[in-house]
Amino acid sequence: MIANPMKVLVIDDDMPIRKLLRTGLATQGYQILDAGNGKTALERLAQDPALIILDLSLPDIQGHDLIEIIRARNTSVPIVVVSSRDDEASKIRALDLGADDYVVKPFGMDELFARLRAALRHHLQAHGERSVFRSGGLSVDLVRRMVKIGDSHIKLSPKEYELLRVLVQHAGKVLTHRFLLEELWGELTDAQYLRVYVRQLRRKIEPDPERPHFILTEVGIGYRLRQAD
Repeated sequence: MIANPMKVLVIDDDMPIRKLLRTGLATQGYQILDAGNGKTALERLAQDPALIILDLSLPDIQGHDLIEIIRARNTSVPIVVVSSRDDEASKIRALDLGADDYVVKPFGMDELFARLRAALRHHLQAHGERSVFRSGGLSVDLVRRMVKIGDSHIKLSPKEYELLRVLVQHAGKVLTHRFLLEELWGELTDAQYLRVYVRQLRRKIEPDPERPHFILTEVGIGYRLRQAD
């Protein structure tokens, strides 16, 4: 499986809303899948979105029915309803059918992002995963996609972040060159690509890149990230 940015499926028949969400979510580092109707949305599920934003007013399948169909196929993916319907009955029914949150249009982007992060945190916690990884002075927020050393924010390229994310998700385990190459590039490419990104990542997060504390080399095998505190 290729390690891509977290996918968010936006289901809304209003093109301007989809464009707004696409632009806003892209600034947060998400990969956007979108659908203007229920049929397309169900096709997009095959791409394994990490989170779904759903409008209830769709031209072919009613939003409440779509929640029920999605939940029959995927019991865990977080669903955040974003709808102009503000009546209590619509909210209760959506939540009872399996939606994780309900946001009424018009909405503020900052509030929506906060709701999405909360839904993702709850999902990670429900599956026994930490939303924030900490080891020594290193902190990796898997929801916000933020990396810090102490109080300093570290800016990573998309590929550097994906490498770190894979290491975090398997912290303490030795990951072979083969595994990492397939995760990051989807194929067995030249291992030199991996070495280059490991070297770049170490320069940004290690106190002494020549004597790494976080990303440890297992000679002839691969790499291991020091376990969380």
